[in-house]
Amino acid sequence: MKFVDEVSIFVKAGDGGNGMMSFRREKFIEKGGPNGGDGGDGGSIYLEADENLNTLVDYRYTRRFHAQNGQKGGSTDCTGAKGEDLILPVPVGTTVIDAATQEIMGDLTKAGQRLLVAQGGWHGLGNTRFKSSTNRAPRQTTPGKPGDARDLKLELKVLADVGLLGLPNAGKSTFIRSVSAAKPKVADYPFTTLVPNLGVVSVGRYKSFVIADIPGLIEGAAEGAGLGIRFLKHLARTRLLLHLVDMAPPDGSDPADAAEVILRELEKFSPALTQRDRWLVLNKADQLLEDEREERVRQVVDRLDWKGPVFVISALESEGTEALSQAIMRYLDERTLRIAEEPEYAEALAELDRQIEDEARARLQELDDQRALRRAGVKAVDEVEEDDFDDDDDDEGGAEIFYVR
Repeated sequence: MKFVDEVSIFVKAGDGGNGMMSFRREKFIEKGGPNGGDGGDGGSIYLEADENLNTLVDYRYTRRFHAQNGQKGGSTDCTGAKGEDLILPVPVGTTVIDAATQEIMGDLTKAGQRLLVAQGGWHGLGNTRFKSSTNRAPRQTTPGKPGDARDLKLELKVLADVGLLGLPNAGKSTFIRSVSAAKPKVADYPFTTLVPNLGVVSVGRYKSFVIADIPGLIEGAAEGAGLGIRFLKHLARTRLLLHLVDMAPPDGSDPADAAEVILRELEKFSPALTQRDRWLVLNKADQLLEDEREERVRQVVDRLDWKGPVFVISALESEGTEALSQAIMRYLDERTLRIAEEPEYAEALAELDRQIEDEARARLQELDDQRALRRAGVKAVDEVEEDDFDDDDDDEGGAEIFYVR
């Protein structure tokens, strides 16, 4: 199934039914009085998170949705039938945005969660409603109100505990195949991953976490080069980032250079995203001898002045991956416990999440605007300023390195 993570749709709630003007007409009964019923309410439109969906492809070509109108009121005080509500299923992790105001209407992050996006029109009143002691034969009714109509933008951000970062062919797909049952495409050429892949990693009984592999980034991704920029937004909801680096690039380049490329692109895309907890994972250790491996690790750590955890693995041989998975599970458990016990920590994480989402949305909108200008034949004049790479991790102490065993 094709992966689609952004769509625009139009929704129109049902109009309310008109009120009825009617008078009782029966044999031998004179001046029976008004008996016109109210109309029915128009149907509303809801979006509902469905855990069985993982893409918005159903809305790629069918983009206009109308709920049922309420029926007109009837005689003998009969109320018109209410229009049926329309429920549109979307994947868990869908953000709903009003296209006209760019206001976020809601975020569907739990299965079964429902969001009202278009309220059905209120019913009209029949002439019975206007009967009074001074108005015995009212000829007044009211029409039904029109239902809400709006253009919506749906954005899907996959929900994962751990996100993978790295250049093309850093071994991200091989890693996710090694630790989970996911089977993303693996080949010896770049950009084999074209859409995000999710895998569930089981660590012991009743313990698991979800890991997301996004397409590889290249230099200039923050300006729209390559594929990864479109999917960086999916990292906004992860709890931990794993930065995979090829220890033995086939072209003989410095692995530290590859790591710095990714860090620069993250900074340009969303400075707040660089504040997310991030671990360095040096992959393809099986390509080096033991003494070469240790020297290469030392060079990369020193060059990056890395202070966080460093794992040395071989995803292809599944060496070191079990220890890494166990460490991730411990980190997630400790994080959950700390959130429950420390309100300040939980609020700081929530604020960071909001900041990342805002920066990501603004950056993607900027790129969309630039593309629109180019399509219109207007040359974009704004240039993206190159920022020097600065490691903002000021923690004291050396990096904690975990080698393959």
